[in-house]
Parts: sequence; C-alpha cells; structure tokens
Amino acid sequence: MPNNPSVTDIGSKKPIFRRAIATGVLAVPPQVLEIVKRGSTTKGDLKTSSTIAAIMAVKNTHTSLPHCHPIPIDSCTVDWENEDTGLRCTVTVSATAKTGVEMEALCGVSAGLLCALDMLKPILKDSDGQYPGTSIEGIRVLSKHKDPA
Repeated sequence: MPNNPSVTDIGSKKPIFRRAIATGVLAVPPQVLEIVKRGSTTKGDLKTSSTIAAIMAVKNTHTSLPHCHPIPIDSCTVDWENEDTGLRCTVTVSATAKTGVEMEALCGVSAGLLCALDMLKPILKDSDGQYPGTSIEGIRVLSKHKDPA
C-alpha cells in the first residue's frame, strides 16, 4: 500500500441515489441560551447565516478534504433545534453519485456550528478573551443510505 496521497478510483461505479444525515451541537453557557433561542446577534441572524455556511461547506467539501471527490449535490437541508445546552445543527445531503455523501454532511454540520460560534463570540468571550462553557460536541453521522447498485 503506497504512502502517497491519492483519490480512490470510482470510475467503474454506477451513479446511484445516496443520502447522509449528520448532526452536532454548539454547547453554550446558560446565560447565552436566550440569545441563541432569539437568534439575533450583532452580526445578523444566527441561523440564516449559519445555514448558508453549512450549505457552502457541503458544496465545497472536496476543496477542504483532499481525498473526497467533487459530487453534484441533489439536495441539502439544514435544520436547527434549540436544546437545553445549546444549538443542534442537523444536515441532510442527497446525491445521485458514485460515492457517498457522509463527508459532505459532516462538513456542513461543522461549518454551520463554527459559523454560529463565530457569530456568538462577542457574548461568549470572558474578560480574559476565553470561551468558558462553550464547545462543539458530538459531530457524527446519524445515518447513511444508498440504493442498490
């Protein structure tokens, strides 16, 4: 097995329908939860901006992860849910392609949560410039599906 980076050859595979769902949570301190629920920050609407970031990450996964193929995305949905500890992002991606879309869904969740964190930084930061009680947690694939070949 060579140590050189490469992209897996999928040339002989037939395009089939594929879907992946990924999720993760931006955990924030209790005093920030109400702002998260309202969704309005000094930088704009939290969920709208973070949804755009998630969609852009899905569409550009192959530019961030060198072993991923560029995949024509059929659809992408980004859902937000306020939780007791913060904000949950769930991204669903589907495509008719030769390879799966789980990395695209994971990239979407990651970018969406990072954008939300960036928008909340001014109110999350303590007097030392740190972000106590703030973390991005539990990013994972909930499910993946592919039609029979």
